[in-house]
Amino acid sequence: MIRKVLKSAILGAALMVSAGTTVTQAADAICYNCPPQWADWASQLKSIKKNLGYDIPHDNKNSGQTLSQLLAEKASPVADVAYYGVSFGIQAGEKDVAEAYKPKHFDEIPEGLKDPAGKWFTIHSGTLGFFVNVDALEGKPVPTSWKDLLKPVYKGMVGYLDPSSAFVGYAGAVAVNRAMGGSLDNFDAGIQYFKDLGKNDPIVPKQTSYARVLSGEIPILLDYDFNAYRAKYKDEANVQFVIPAEGTVVVPYVMSLVKNSPNPEKGKKILDFIMSDEGQKVWANAYLRPVRASALSKEAAAKFLPASDYARSTPVDYSKMAAVQNDFKQRYLNEVR
Repeated sequence: MIRKVLKSAILGAALMVSAGTTVTQAADAICYNCPPQWADWASQLKSIKKNLGYDIPHDNKNSGQTLSQLLAEKASPVADVAYYGVSFGIQAGEKDVAEAYKPKHFDEIPEGLKDPAGKWFTIHSGTLGFFVNVDALEGKPVPTSWKDLLKPVYKGMVGYLDPSSAFVGYAGAVAVNRAMGGSLDNFDAGIQYFKDLGKNDPIVPKQTSYARVLSGEIPILLDYDFNAYRAKYKDEANVQFVIPAEGTVVVPYVMSLVKNSPNPEKGKKILDFIMSDEGQKVWANAYLRPVRASALSKEAAAKFLPASDYARSTPVDYSKMAAVQNDFKQRYLNEVR
């Protein structure tokens, strides 16, 4: 199963690259990792087109692929802006592929959620949990804990994005490792969990798998609250979002201006817009928590799980999370996959 998924992902990436040349030539600016089925980038890109007049193509990279591409193109960048999970954004700044830029409202971003120089900054955050297609469970109970996912009753039903590449996968690894008693200094508990989960034949794609949950192909996906709420309220699917009983993490997603980008002034305007009232409301309407809290309306907030559930979702040391990511990746590749 995993080999088939990996083969499909590689083929899809090759087709994306070959088809992407024409799209890139017609674009006004390029955003890496802006997929339409993730975090409602489709609406955000439409809003940018409406307000700035820029055509920006969808881009289906994940965070790890985005950083790898930026590094490969360092001498001749293609992208203007990039979006990624916080640990990859921190690495992009450290590896000198992100330009220091402070967009409008930069001062409203809390400390710890931005690079002081502006090489990366949070635009919204999500809480990691279980995105569950209730109908696809075929009468089985909705899981409520990390330990539940190890039960034979869920064999072949649990999916998680590859934590060696996709940021949401790594965030899930950090969450389960801490929930099982580990820490950012010791991933033994998380590695053992993935080994145990391997006995349940998990589905491990590299790319965002929103549609595969809606179709029932992946009944239970380790994913963020905003995707589950979008499925429930926008696509009217019979889904639930579960914050596991043992706890989880809240994770920022960040953006950067690409260093030496082809269109730096356009890139700056795009980032300014995303941090504007209108840009932030796109995230709020997609059930994300915008970094500017004023953009989250009472109507949107009412669709989230109760605060008592979110009390089990807490932050981590994101700089440390970035620093140990490659070590975890190697352990996962060597011991699990």
